[in-house]
Amino acid sequence: MARTDFLLSQRRSQVRGPDASEDPLLRAQNVHRLLGSKDLVTHILKGVDIRIERNEYVSIVGASGSGKSTLLYLLGGLDRPSQLDSDGNPFAPLSRVFIDGEDTTQLSDTDLARLRNHKVGFVFQFHYLLKEFTAQENVCLPMFKLGRWSRGEAMERGAMLLNRLGLGDKIRRRANRLSGGEQQRVAIARALANEPAVVLADEPTGNLDKRNSEVVADILQELASTGQTIVIVTHDLALASKARRQIQMEDGNVVGDSSASDRGVLA
Repeated sequence: MARTDFLLSQRRSQVRGPDASEDPLLRAQNVHRLLGSKDLVTHILKGVDIRIERNEYVSIVGASGSGKSTLLYLLGGLDRPSQLDSDGNPFAPLSRVFIDGEDTTQLSDTDLARLRNHKVGFVFQFHYLLKEFTAQENVCLPMFKLGRWSRGEAMERGAMLLNRLGLGDKIRRRANRLSGGEQQRVAIARALANEPAVVLADEPTGNLDKRNSEVVADILQELASTGQTIVIVTHDLALASKARRQIQMEDGNVVGDSSASDRGVLA
């Protein structure tokens, strides 16, 4: 199987009917996030409204503390938006996040975790691999949890993912014996394991040197070119510019939302 064929296969299980396509894949409605209590409350997100459609490649940029990573975690169901302001009054309209049409505010923690594992793949600045597990075993962990594949099928799929990301000779190597760039590619393979509707990446090149950053950028670009929905948070302007849409954040608000053509970039 050619690499492009493999990447295209990531989307085949996600073909949806016309009614489903009316909903965005991710939607934030008046999303607020407050941390702390009483006089020490920090208002991190201040009523963010965004839609991420299927097949989009989006970068979220902004200075440190602008709220971009917090927004990414909320969009992926790793955190929940705040429902009350610092005086205890409810936000109007309600502060809500939708994942593939599901209102996450209506889900229990267990159901949210199940939805997250099924629909969302995560890539972080630090790979968070289990060091004593092999690359293949690390990739298979989300599949074991989801239970869609048998153990043998999951291991075979894990090996295929690693092979297609250029790690065919490192499948059985323990994570602590891989380079930083190799570990991040394993993390990308793990994010793709359950054929997610969307991949969310938080500073995916932030811990890599220039060469490995370019490798990761090329992988994300190729995935996006085959229809994989991707949302990245990054300080790397070269990586951000490859996205077809760029959202700019400042002080907990969205202050810009432009396409590649708006920015004069060929993406």
